[in-house]
Amino acid sequence: MKDGELLERIVLNPKVMVGKPVIRGTRLTVDFILNLLAHGATEKEILEEYKGLTEEDIRACFLFATKALKDTDFMPLAAEPT
Repeated sequence: MKDGELLERIVLNPKVMVGKPVIRGTRLTVDFILNLLAHGATEKEILEEYKGLTEEDIRACFLFATKALKDTDFMPLAAEPT
């Protein structure tokens, strides 16, 4: 699936979840799905828990986050010890 097709699965609507990016047709935010994965949930577990989701929806969350961070510069929160 092409980037554009995946990204169409993510929508921003000020009337849904205060405008946070969500998976189309749901109130599941991109950051919620990524947080589940970061804390050890598997894709299979997420798909079983949220029956309307697809593998492509989860991939769309990754792609959206990647695109959102692409041109972001980060500053360290603290200096690393030398």
